[in-house]
Amino acid sequence: MFSRLARLSRPQAIAVSAVPLATLVAVVALAPLPFAVAQPGGTADVLGEYKGKPVLTISGAPTRETKGELRMTTIVATGPQMDVRLGDVIDGWFRTDRAVMPKDSVYPDGDNVKEVEKHNLGDMRESQDSATKAALGYLRANGVDGTDKVEVKADLGKIGGPSAGLFLALGIVDKLDGDGSGGDLTGGRTIAGTGTISAKGKIGPVGGVAMKTQAAARDGATVFLVPEAECSDAEAEKPKDLQLVPVTTLASTVDSLRALEKGGKVPSC
Repeated sequence: MFSRLARLSRPQAIAVSAVPLATLVAVVALAPLPFAVAQPGGTADVLGEYKGKPVLTISGAPTRETKGELRMTTIVATGPQMDVRLGDVIDGWFRTDRAVMPKDSVYPDGDNVKEVEKHNLGDMRESQDSATKAALGYLRANGVDGTDKVEVKADLGKIGGPSAGLFLALGIVDKLDGDGSGGDLTGGRTIAGTGTISAKGKIGPVGGVAMKTQAAARDGATVFLVPEAECSDAEAEKPKDLQLVPVTTLASTVDSLRALEKGGKVPSC
């Protein structure tokens, strides 16, 4: 073919070469790509109900009435078996309410829908256990009596993954002890955020925080608690008037919420 192209004029050669190029572009445009497209998902107030059921049910100790909201945040991504094509990727790159991510970072366990759901729900159960241990450990360390017989059940339906851990722990602390002085951890505000938590109260990163800040603002939050390591990601698409507060441990997060309630200084990204 190259010898024949050499005998053609430049316009003729370009025209002939454009045919396979156009075919290649068309194939790429139609071919599925190894990406997932994410967007802001729902939020859930861990102090209230989710789909008609209490998120937190605590027994073994008296609980307190709370004001304000502690909203854990989510993202929604294209399913593990859904094809994402070039047009979807380009659209996602140019929209502030979309994010394009490698599919294996969203679904590291493969494309089997049932296996992905099982894995995510398993992560959520582990997160709930860690949140309960972290919250009760924090309360005991701060001299709160009567926590030895406390049992906690959390119900977030089919929401999976470990990223609700921090907010489940905060919800337990607020329901059992508030701010420690008779007030609410929220100060009556709607506070949103995200973060994994270990049984010892260490907060870890989760991913998707730029989308989660948008979900938080949409649902009325004025403060967003973000794992410190993800501050720059959270700032990337931060909605106007949403205050970012970096967090590293459960104890320091409670301290920041107390400072917010009193109008004091809190960390910032």
